[in-house]
Formats: sequence, C-alpha cells, structure tokens
Amino acid sequence: MPEQQSTQQSPLSAEVIFEMFRQTDLKFKETSEQMKENDRRNEERKVEIDRMLAEVARLSKENDKKISELGSRIGEIIENMVGGDIVGQFQALGIAIKSHSRYKTFGTRGTSESGEIDVFLENGDLVILIEVKTRLTDDDVRDHLERMKKYRSYGDDKRRIIGAVAGAVVSDDVVKFAHRQGLYVIIQSGDAVKIIPPPEGFVAKEW
Repeated sequence: MPEQQSTQQSPLSAEVIFEMFRQTDLKFKETSEQMKENDRRNEERKVEIDRMLAEVARLSKENDKKISELGSRIGEIIENMVGGDIVGQFQALGIAIKSHSRYKTFGTRGTSESGEIDVFLENGDLVILIEVKTRLTDDDVRDHLERMKKYRSYGDDKRRIIGAVAGAVVSDDVVKFAHRQGLYVIIQSGDAVKIIPPPEGFVAKEW
C-alpha cells in the first residue's frame, strides 16, 4: 500500500509570527489614522455647518429688518397721503371727496372674497380705492384691478368705484401702464404725495 502523506502542519517560525503581529499592528495604525482623519473631516463639516447656520441667521435678521423698514415706509406714505392734501388734489381734478380712512377691510375675513384697501376716499356717490406700495410694479397694478373687482362683488357698496395706486418708487413705464388701465397714480415727493397728472384723454375706469 502507498504510504499516506502526513497532514500535520509544521510549526510556525518566530519570523512568521513576528510578521503576523507586524501586519496586524499596521492595520490597527491605519485604522487609527483613518478614524483621526474622519474625526478631522467631521469637525470641518461641523465648523462649516455652524458657519452656514450663522449666515442664515444673519440673512434672516437682515430680511426681518428690511420687511420692518418696508412696512414703515408704506405706513409713512399712507400717513402723508391722509395727512396731506390728497383730498384737495382729487377735488382739483373735479372729484369732490368728503372723507377718508385707512386699512378698510371688506368681505368675509379669511376667505378669498375678503380684502383690504390701504386708503379709502369717498363722497356721497363715489369711492376711490388706493393701493400703496414702496416700489410699485405692473403686477401691483394688476393686483389692484382684481382687488377692485372683488370690492365691487363683495364690498356691499353700491356707489361708483374708481381706483388709484401709489408708491415711493414708480417708474415711468409703470405710470403709463396704470394710466392705460384707468387708474390714477400717486407718488411720494419728499414728505408729501402728489397725483401725477393723467395724460390727455385719460378716463378713470369705473366699477
């Protein structure tokens, strides 16, 4: 019978055992270095996130300030309009305004049928609805036309209705656009407000 081969392994030499320990030590060191690198990157990410959050907070605070200033500017225009001679200016145009009020609401509050008028001028058979913006745009003009339609439908007011828009900054193009829609245009000039003379042939749109 053939002689059986021995399956017994020869004992590991000291050199092999030493090399195994060395390789294991290297892996531990590599893992440790990788963990340190990960910690460093995580710290960098944390610093960047903190910086971004601080920037967001700064921008939010800056926007809050701008919104507050915007509200103050609109309030200033309204104060100047009501406290100034806007009634007399409309009277000079042949519109006999008798009284005025601010922030007049209409419709059922909280529904699509409700709205607010910044400045409300009236006499016995006519009302003028005025929308005030810091920087007046074509879209603001369109929005006010829709607001006036809603007031006609839900305002419980049978008198004639005409409109005007006002702003501290109003470009010539916006003035022309508003006049073409049949709206008067009011601008802030210094501490006062004035009605821009409508063009020849201007007819105020009525609702």
